[in-house]
Amino acid sequence: MKSQLVQSRSLLQESPNPKPTVRHLKSDTTTSTLLEKSFRMLYPLSILSIILLALIHLTSGHQNRSHAAHNPHHPHHYPHGNDTIPFSTRAFWMRRANTALGELDSPCPFAAFGTVIVNHTDLSEGPHGKAVCYGVNSNRKLGNPTLHGEIAGINNCSSILTDPEGEYKLTPADALLAFSGLSLYTNAEPCPMCASAIRWSGFSECIFGTSIATLTDNGWGQIQITAEEVFDEAGDLPSTTKLIKEFLTNETDPYFLWQYDETYPCPSGCERTSGGSSCAVVVEKRAVEL
Repeated sequence: MKSQLVQSRSLLQESPNPKPTVRHLKSDTTTSTLLEKSFRMLYPLSILSIILLALIHLTSGHQNRSHAAHNPHHPHHYPHGNDTIPFSTRAFWMRRANTALGELDSPCPFAAFGTVIVNHTDLSEGPHGKAVCYGVNSNRKLGNPTLHGEIAGINNCSSILTDPEGEYKLTPADALLAFSGLSLYTNAEPCPMCASAIRWSGFSECIFGTSIATLTDNGWGQIQITAEEVFDEAGDLPSTTKLIKEFLTNETDPYFLWQYDETYPCPSGCERTSGGSSCAVVVEKRAVEL
């Protein structure tokens, strides 16, 4: 028994000193403290870096967006000088978009947005091509807020192309394909809704007159997204649509300048009402007076 106690004491004396273990713990604690201090110093820098990266991304996106909207050499924008269709043909159809107002509604409707959809390759009715359909803003007339001139024109074309008793007699599937060979003329820049409809339709071209910027400057409430910006975001669609901007604005602008300016003259064939806040057809007014 004594022998066993002696052996136990001997083992205890020969056992490793626990102090090195304590030193290791102190070393680990020091390292942890240094890491914690480093993290505290780097954390604000990391947050700042994230904020700076986000600002750079947003600024870059805004610059790219603005550049796309105003760059005259952008893929969707075709300067008039590079147009393969004669100016006289373009002007002819833009004027038809204007005169469609008087034919389908009034020469001086408050929402004077007119559209004509054209087949330039069909010369059966003249050298400028053939009109397939027309459309004017009809939301007040029919109570449908989506019936801007362009949407009304597309709807009319769909009905005409698929009419079993009409000229074209196309199936719905063939009518959808037919839009790729047509050009849409509208006397004012398509809003985002209409620009999207034009791209979904797959038109060959879109030619507009008065810009959204001009409408806004003259009192018209608008969604501030240009047609070109909508076209830019439609890159995943299988078709492309040529865009010609602000064509014949000297003739289209006057249709949109009188509504919020009582001093501006009414369109041809119309005159100010007694209150001065609107324009009315001269012939209709005289007929009432008689």
